[in-house]
Amino acid sequence: MFTKFQDLIDLSIKTNKNLHEIIIEWEMLENGTDPILLKEESIKIINQMIESYREKLNNPSKSLTGWTGFNTEIYNEYKENSLFNNLISKAILIALATSENNASMGRVVACPTAGSSGVVPGALVSLYEEKNIPIEKLAEGLLISGAIGEFINRKGSLSGAVGGCQAEIGSATAMASGAIVYILDGDPDKVANAAALSMKFLMGLVCDPVGGFVEVPCVKRNPAGSVIAFTAADLAISGIKSAIPFDEVSQAMGKVGRSLPIDLRETGKGGIAATKTAKSLLDKFMGNKI
Repeated sequence: MFTKFQDLIDLSIKTNKNLHEIIIEWEMLENGTDPILLKEESIKIINQMIESYREKLNNPSKSLTGWTGFNTEIYNEYKENSLFNNLISKAILIALATSENNASMGRVVACPTAGSSGVVPGALVSLYEEKNIPIEKLAEGLLISGAIGEFINRKGSLSGAVGGCQAEIGSATAMASGAIVYILDGDPDKVANAAALSMKFLMGLVCDPVGGFVEVPCVKRNPAGSVIAFTAADLAISGIKSAIPFDEVSQAMGKVGRSLPIDLRETGKGGIAATKTAKSLLDKFMGNKI
C-alpha cells in the first residue's frame, strides 16, 4: 500500500489525520498489530529509554575494554557550564549515557541499532525532562521515528556492516529529528524535511570501530547525532526545506553505503581503526586478556 514515506505524508495531509494515526493504521494493515497494544508498547519503550540512561548515571562503570564508560560522569559534572542551553546539553548527556550503558553491557533500546541507541533517546528524553513533554506525546514521536527507520531500511540500510555509520548514526539522527518536529510542530511535511536534512548532514560517514568494539568512535558519535537531529528539526520547523526529498536521500544513502570499501564498513580495518593509536589500544587490551 505504501512504498514511500511520502505516501504516509500525503495521506496524512489528504485525510487531515495526524501522522502518527496514519502510521498506526498502516501498521495494523501490514502486520495486524492491535492499535492499543502498539500505543502501550511505544510508552513502554520510552520508559525503557529513560531507565537506560538513568541506570548509567547511577552506576558509573567502564566498558569491557576500559576505553569508554567514564565520559558520562565527566559530562554530567560539566554540563551546567555547557556552551549549549539546558535542552541540548541534556540531550548530549542522555545520548552519551545511553551509548556508554550499551558499551558496558547495560540494557538499551536499539533504535535502530545498539550502536546508535543513544541518538533517539537523547532527543526524546531531553524533551521530556527539559520541556515537560508528556510520555504519551513522546510515544507518538517514537512511532514517527519508527516509520522513518522502516523506509530508510527499505531504500538503504540500517546496518554499519552494509552501509557504514551513515546507516546507523545517520539513520538514528533522521529518526530523531523527524520525531522532534512531530512532537513540537506536527506538520508532516516538516517531519520529512527534517529527516532528509539529517541524512544529508551525515551522508558518507564511515563505520570504523577500533578493534571492532562498538566504543571508539561509536559512543561519542551518539551525542553528536542528537545535536544534529535538533539542528535539522530547528531548520525544518522554521520553514527551511530539503532540496532533495527524504525518500530520494534514503536511496542515495543506500548507494553510497554499498560503494564504501569493505574496510570502512564495520570491519575495524579502516578509518580511525587503522591509526597507530587505535592499534596500540587494541594491542594493549588484547595483551591484557591473554
